[in-house]
Amino acid sequence: MSNLPPCPECGSAYTYEDGNLLVCPECAHEWSLSDPQGDNEEPAVTDANGNALADGDTVTVIKDLKVKGSSSVVKVGTKVKNIRLVEGDHDIDCKIDGIGAMKLKSRFVKRA
Repeated sequence: MSNLPPCPECGSAYTYEDGNLLVCPECAHEWSLSDPQGDNEEPAVTDANGNALADGDTVTVIKDLKVKGSSSVVKVGTKVKNIRLVEGDHDIDCKIDGIGAMKLKSRFVKRA
């Protein structure tokens, strides 16, 4: 039997090595020996150019976006101030002047 540590997520003793990672076959958790807790960091939300976004940033819309349920459009170049990052399909909660509260996807904005 090998001297591999048990899975930090589920405690399974049936871990195995896959390259430089350890893998648990029961819960599919992967981790490295140097970092037994795994990658528990929050995934950073990035804009269309790959820049990390944070709460309170100002972003610019890079594509005309139709507003669902309305005939209005958010035009290219519209600045959105004081964004709030959220979990889910749409990464950004914000208020746009003339339109109101909206949810945006981070791939349609760039950091201003």
